[in-house]
Amino acid sequence: MKRSLAVLLAIALPLTTLPLDAVVGQGVFGQGMGAASSVPSPLSDANLPPAELAPVPVALLVDLGSGQVLYAKEPDRRFVPASITKVMTLYVAFELLARGQLRPEQVFRMSEGAYRDWHAVGSTMFLDRAHDVTVHDLLMGIANVSANDGCIVLAEGAAGSVPNWLALMNAEARRLGMKDSHFGTPNGWMDEGQTYVSAHDLATLAQAMLVRHPDLYRTYIGHPTMTWNGITQRNHDPILGKLEGADGIKTGFTNQAGYGFLGSAIRDGRRLVMVIGGAYTPKDRAKAAEALMNWGFAAFDSRTLFSAGEQVGTAAVQQGEARSLPLVAPGPISAASPRGTRAPVRLRVVYAGPLEAPVRKGDIVAELEITVGNRTGHRVPLAAGTDVPRAGLLARLRNGLLGLFT
Repeated sequence: MKRSLAVLLAIALPLTTLPLDAVVGQGVFGQGMGAASSVPSPLSDANLPPAELAPVPVALLVDLGSGQVLYAKEPDRRFVPASITKVMTLYVAFELLARGQLRPEQVFRMSEGAYRDWHAVGSTMFLDRAHDVTVHDLLMGIANVSANDGCIVLAEGAAGSVPNWLALMNAEARRLGMKDSHFGTPNGWMDEGQTYVSAHDLATLAQAMLVRHPDLYRTYIGHPTMTWNGITQRNHDPILGKLEGADGIKTGFTNQAGYGFLGSAIRDGRRLVMVIGGAYTPKDRAKAAEALMNWGFAAFDSRTLFSAGEQVGTAAVQQGEARSLPLVAPGPISAASPRGTRAPVRLRVVYAGPLEAPVRKGDIVAELEITVGNRTGHRVPLAAGTDVPRAGLLARLRNGLLGLFT
């Protein structure tokens, strides 16, 4: 059956209440699951952003529950991420863990070449040739003490070589729609500009990590210290332990890149993701990060539209045991509006369909577009609410007969 573009649902609602009767309408499909709409200006000119952002070249603040951009400064400008690169290394590892292709207890040892090139180079967990190290410890070291050596050992152990690992990183970037990003190193070490990102792409990566791997995020991200082989080091996250709800994600610094940060915080179930790029000093980065996060929580009200696991709509399925499946919110879905305002909210569920079986429960298969007032709509992912195996002979016959009457 030829695949078509499908629009499932269009709902208009005030921010204060959901309607009893949903209105089904028509719409146009966007750019696909990984792509994102253009980044608009802040939601309200009346809510002036904090002055601490003035010296920072790149900044972005996104409300993850709605996908809405609350503040944007050069969000699509390409810049050097330095150690923020390691977030993609962590994401690739999380994907492999989820597929059973990597195990936390799996043991690797530093190769001779990795020891020669990376022993105690830059940020490190002081790996050496004499000690085995588990995948769990490598991920803890990469996430919390920015271990350059840990990235290389993980890449070689899990993928056979650093080039193989880089291929996985760039494949994931393409799949997520990170059109302004490329990775030439697994740890962000200076590589003559082969590695670059945009703030918009980093927010996309953070969203994917939090939506697809929330348990792994909680396990590995945002620890204040990390100890390996008797050596304890602290996390350099500028807001961790200082700002309410802060729980990660990753800093970066080289002389070429300046000081950057991909950060996240959650308060009362509402999560914001922030990017700071190219700050000139660590103090500029820390002040901008704290001020931007606090402003985002204070200047905007958030209304929960769907709770985690709640059904949002349905999607048609072809070649499956069932002809449709429920679409559910993988996490809380909300709408943000400048504090004190009541802009109307419009919702639209879109997917490229019909979906093709088999579909696994939890697969991200659709998006919910949320439009507040007259601003550009933003999208958040929707997951399959149930498994739909590929149809056997009897189910195919049944579906064929039902198709004659629908």
